[in-house]
Amino acid sequence: MEFRIERGVLADAVAWAARSLPARTPVPVLGGLLLDAREGRLRVSGFDYEASADIEVAAETSTPGQVLVLGRRLLDICKVLPDAMVQCALEGARFTMDGGGTRFGLSTLPTQEYPALPELPAWRGVVDAAEFAAAVGQVVIAAGRDDTLPALTGIQVRLDGDSMTLAASDRYRYAVRTLSWKPEETEYEAVDVVVPGRRLTEVSRSLAKSGSIRVGLKGSGSGLIAFEGAGMRTTLRLLEGRLPRYDTLFALDGPAVAVAQREPLADAVRRVAVVAEPNSPIRLDFSAQGTVLLQAGYEDDVASQQLAATLSGADDMAVAFNPAYLLEALTSFSTPQVAFELLGPGQRALLSGVAEDDHSVRDEHRHLLMSVRQLS
Repeated sequence: MEFRIERGVLADAVAWAARSLPARTPVPVLGGLLLDAREGRLRVSGFDYEASADIEVAAETSTPGQVLVLGRRLLDICKVLPDAMVQCALEGARFTMDGGGTRFGLSTLPTQEYPALPELPAWRGVVDAAEFAAAVGQVVIAAGRDDTLPALTGIQVRLDGDSMTLAASDRYRYAVRTLSWKPEETEYEAVDVVVPGRRLTEVSRSLAKSGSIRVGLKGSGSGLIAFEGAGMRTTLRLLEGRLPRYDTLFALDGPAVAVAQREPLADAVRRVAVVAEPNSPIRLDFSAQGTVLLQAGYEDDVASQQLAATLSGADDMAVAFNPAYLLEALTSFSTPQVAFELLGPGQRALLSGVAEDDHSVRDEHRHLLMSVRQLS
């Protein structure tokens, strides 16, 4: 095996494939990346049974072949190689890399022990890469961190006609984002699957500039979801279980509606929450007089700030939230204003963006928070 390749091209390909590598594994070969050189191209692949990633890039191949090397060590080498053409070769049991007068040698792993990449499922449709990455970022903040409840650490993906809905919840908040996509066929039945949230975030970010992403799906539970864009392909094993239904949770009966400028409100939350103890709430007092007063802290360590806001459906409304949850919810929106549908202390509160042109509430992205019952 022998090939030549530009250092930048090799570094980018290795960095992409290395996303699938486990942080630690008792099986050494699963920490490896498989390099497969063929005429005019190099394919770099990684697989740990939960996720796979592979990418094809241009290379000058003089002798085709395969080699399996430790992925993170290869990535470290690619980062420090001089910016020049890199000559790579398999010399016995050692893989060598020579570029710009710098030479590295790597021990190899047994390729016969490396698992075959999973077969790609049938492609179901295409979604805009940048919009998909933004949507994943908007909902993943509500995903759980407790690995003993795997489904709550995931993002639920629903494919229904020409719409894709992403949802995540840790039981204390619930984020939902709907976007359009182009299904390959119109006869598909609606399907819901749960995808690991952290890995889906990494995949969507890495493919965000690829223009469009093809999405493939096979089964549910132990099935696979696949993504392809700009010569990069990845698969993720689906999680078992489902998230709670959000349609009834999001249906609030006769709420008061408050509207405030999003960025000034987020800045105020950051300032006022400085004095808040861990897990202590920040209080928002909305008034029909056109203001909202933010307060946090206890006894002598307190902070407050007043902003303009509108309130309809009530003369006043006081609610309190976990400040970190509230701030994450506010920053997940891109609209200049945000609307709060409020039922009162200790009850659900639904946040939505407000359009800049006609000031209408937009429902493609919504974020449900539980307010704190006890207010100081």
